[in-house]
Amino acid sequence: MQKVDWDWENLGFQYRRLPFRYLSVHKDGEWHEGGLTTDSTLHISEASTALHYGQNCFEGMKAYQCKDGSVNLFRPDQNAKRLKASCERLMMPAFPEDKFVEAVKEVVNANAKYIPPYGTGATLYIRPLVIGVGDTIGVSPAPEYIFTIFATPVGSYFKGGIKPANFWITDYDRAAPKGTGAAKVGGNYGGSLIPGTEAKKRNFADAVYLDPATHSKIEEVGSANFFGITKDNRFVTPLSPSILPSITKYSLLYLAKHKLGLETSEEPVYLDQLDEFKEVGACGTAAVITPVGGMQYHDKFIEFYSETEVGPVTQKLYDLLVGIQFGDVEGPEGWIQKVPITEA
Repeated sequence: MQKVDWDWENLGFQYRRLPFRYLSVHKDGEWHEGGLTTDSTLHISEASTALHYGQNCFEGMKAYQCKDGSVNLFRPDQNAKRLKASCERLMMPAFPEDKFVEAVKEVVNANAKYIPPYGTGATLYIRPLVIGVGDTIGVSPAPEYIFTIFATPVGSYFKGGIKPANFWITDYDRAAPKGTGAAKVGGNYGGSLIPGTEAKKRNFADAVYLDPATHSKIEEVGSANFFGITKDNRFVTPLSPSILPSITKYSLLYLAKHKLGLETSEEPVYLDQLDEFKEVGACGTAAVITPVGGMQYHDKFIEFYSETEVGPVTQKLYDLLVGIQFGDVEGPEGWIQKVPITEA
């Protein structure tokens, strides 16, 4: 496969239009036969619920070029399940899970020459989404829906890759109690723009969100999940109904327990107990693993392992996870699905 001649090691995390994407329409109670298209513009009614009432959700996943030239997807069945849950939260029809995975493979195969080469640290980011469309002016579910998938090559989400970053604990809320925090919906991210911008103005990588009910517990780190290694070597992630269930986080929970032999736990992570952690990280599809050097809360700065060096447990988890994703380490059964590449 002849790749395009791009500066793969300096892509950054930004959109680049590729030739092909997938599109299917739900109308008259069923998903119609979908397929690839070269049209990158969605043509929708001005009265679509996605524009007015927030009927939209999405997923984030990646394709990885392996050393032998093959292409991996990492746990795409879990993305299909999470998209289904997000759709159900917003009263949208879920795209069939088996067809979801096949559609992802179609998009990756069609854009194969844009998959970043092995060894560059870059990946092909894949964005499936579902939106409510059609003519609706009242607050109600849409009469029609669009499911689409596009892809774009990306580098690291946080500048510098696997290097510690500092974060600012905001007083803004990411989601409401019993709201849509556990679903991957656009509104959760729209509300994060102000605190995220304020964090960057203060020279932090992003904002950290506390639980919306009491502001006493850590929930998310920007658009990523929190994890920490305690001083007695437990791997801990927050437990809350308003946290997005990260596929990366649950993968790390498994690896920490079964590969590193750590005790693992999902439990409340209290703000006033952060000094119990010797290492802290942010994890997610886009962020992969970003070590957290420290967190600023009002006039107090809480430092973890180091502001300049990656903690040893975090590094081991990163090496395991990325090794599995790129095919250098054998992962648990079913975690990797190969994409048949047939496009010349």
